[in-house]
Amino acid sequence: MELEAVVGDITREALDAIVNAANERLARGGGVCGAIFAAAGPQLDEACAALGGCATGDAAITPGFDLPTRWIVHTVGPVWSGGQAGEPALLASAYRRSLEVAAEHGVRTIAFPAISTGIFGYPLEAATEIAVRSVRESGVDVDRVRFVCFDDATHAAYVRELASSS
Repeated sequence: MELEAVVGDITREALDAIVNAANERLARGGGVCGAIFAAAGPQLDEACAALGGCATGDAAITPGFDLPTRWIVHTVGPVWSGGQAGEPALLASAYRRSLEVAAEHGVRTIAFPAISTGIFGYPLEAATEIAVRSVRESGVDVDRVRFVCFDDATHAAYVRELASSS
């Protein structure tokens, strides 16, 4: 499995799947979630409503609709509450379940955002370590995982973690 980090716009990724940092209702939100919904078109709202929600740490999948990707994997990361409410295990599960659900649909290449580090408030360095470790230890057979970072600070954190944990 090849892992890489890039600065970019996840809605422009032409891999087999992208991951949406979703809320439990799988409703249009802010941040990366809002950008994905806007780019995918109104069919995504309908598809997510039909799924009926998703628990924190789990994942669900929809078509990519108007995006250049075939699939959107929706996962719900934890809201940061100080680290004593099971957040590390839930974040690890969000990455692992995203890969498992993607692999069930034949995905070989997938792009992740920095799950839970935006409005959910998860500290960047801790979240990055969990993301990279969880993907590496997932045991899921995919060819490439791309961490698509919104800004240079997030990218730098992923570059450091990928280098130190390889």
